[in-house]
Amino acid sequence: MNTVNLGIPTIRPQHASPSSNLRGGRGFPAAAHDELGNETLRGNLRHATTTIQAKRAGVVREVRDWQKLRNAGSALKWQVTDHLPELLEQLEESVVAAGGVVHWARDAEEAGDIVTRLCLERQATEVLKVKSMATQEIGLNETLEHAGIRAIESDLAELIVQLADDTPSHILVPAIHRNRAEIREIFLAAMPDLDPSITDEPKELAEAARRFLREKFLDMPGSVAISGANFAVAETGTLVVVESEGNGRMCLTLPKTLISVVGIEKIVPTFQDLEVFLQLLPRSSTGERMNPYTTLFTGVHEGDGPEEFHLVLLDNGRSAVLEDPEGRSALHCIRCSACLNVCPVYARAGGHAYGSTYPGPIGAILSPQMTGTSGTDDPNSTLPYASSLCGACYDVCPVKINIPEILVHLRAEDVDRRRETRGEFHGTWDVALKGASRLMSSPRAYDAAVRSAGTFAKVLPGANIGKLPGILPLVPGWTDHRDLPKPGQSFRSWWDAREKEKARGGSTSAAPATEDGADGPTADGQEQA
Repeated sequence: MNTVNLGIPTIRPQHASPSSNLRGGRGFPAAAHDELGNETLRGNLRHATTTIQAKRAGVVREVRDWQKLRNAGSALKWQVTDHLPELLEQLEESVVAAGGVVHWARDAEEAGDIVTRLCLERQATEVLKVKSMATQEIGLNETLEHAGIRAIESDLAELIVQLADDTPSHILVPAIHRNRAEIREIFLAAMPDLDPSITDEPKELAEAARRFLREKFLDMPGSVAISGANFAVAETGTLVVVESEGNGRMCLTLPKTLISVVGIEKIVPTFQDLEVFLQLLPRSSTGERMNPYTTLFTGVHEGDGPEEFHLVLLDNGRSAVLEDPEGRSALHCIRCSACLNVCPVYARAGGHAYGSTYPGPIGAILSPQMTGTSGTDDPNSTLPYASSLCGACYDVCPVKINIPEILVHLRAEDVDRRRETRGEFHGTWDVALKGASRLMSSPRAYDAAVRSAGTFAKVLPGANIGKLPGILPLVPGWTDHRDLPKPGQSFRSWWDAREKEKARGGSTSAAPATEDGADGPTADGQEQA
């Protein structure tokens, strides 16, 4: 058995391979700007995410101890990150004892080489794949293609993306950015025997995909299939795959050789722990009480399922994430996509704007940690800023990953790194925030600024301040992309007026109205400077 050295190493672990699909070609602001112009995309995202949110809310309300389940899931994940080296060794022992073979892959290249070698040794020219983000992360399909092996996605949404020569844009629904009419055109172009009279009705499209895939299932040269896993049980060596279409069940049982590429963070300590996660995951992801297909398999068994089972345990930057005590809980993610569905940023920009296999709030904290960031020119350095810090992602996360807290932590690291870089220490942000710090540390100066801002706003037309000139520090970057509301009555001014009215014996039950007719200091009840 190999010795595994993970956890908190004395030598900094390596980040993910540069060839990994974890970094886009440009930063989030530029990519999101282009995506925002796609009205079809925004309509598709709005419809899909709101539908999934409503289903999730319904099934979660049915569980009286939902918060206790979340606490249990979080505690189990912390147990895994605190004891990952020992659990990985235990998993290897269990898989080997059940007749499987375990391979260790430090990065995308090693994982790709291992899988390619296994396929070539079995003379496979085509392999079937179960939906797997780990294989998408390492670009396995492209690696196999260079070796003359065609990988065929068996998940319907993944198949759509593959046939369109596209990339996934959602963790749960990879083709969320495509509508029915687009899918029909993709099928007509990629399936030569398809009847041209096919409509864009979901039933007809699903039947076309079923016929296409069934031929592949029944004719597998080399008989090799590749999967990921939702969970890997250290105690028993059991792997778990949950899905909704049955394609996964066929890939996991029909071939002679099954290869599973699994991130090292997917471990759960005991078989009983699945009780918690198999309640949390389906409700948070598809809005179902349980997944239609939950497949558990342990090693190999004569006359039942694959004759060979190979488990490829993938690091590819995960140990670098584990090294950071404040950011390592990003590894707790069970890939449910609940954070994407509630995120106002993702709902407008879509998954491709993040440039990584892992989009949305979880991608904004996971991708930069896995790849590392080299400076302001690194596209992944912009991801921690792709958030309004509204906290909705934390509220819905089934394992209670505090994504907003990690985003702030990564932003602080980015600021500290820029301060150490010549020419960036005295940027406009530094100057403006230093001035704001001095202003807010003096109650008198702050009160004077707030009162004068309200007076200044009276001479400005409209409800919002327009685009400000670039000569001003900090604020122009805000007004380039957002509306800046005019300052209303400050809290201190409102309080003074209230006390004066009280002294005169008047009623203080309602706050005085501002000029725009809203009650209280501002329309949303917050003080504005």
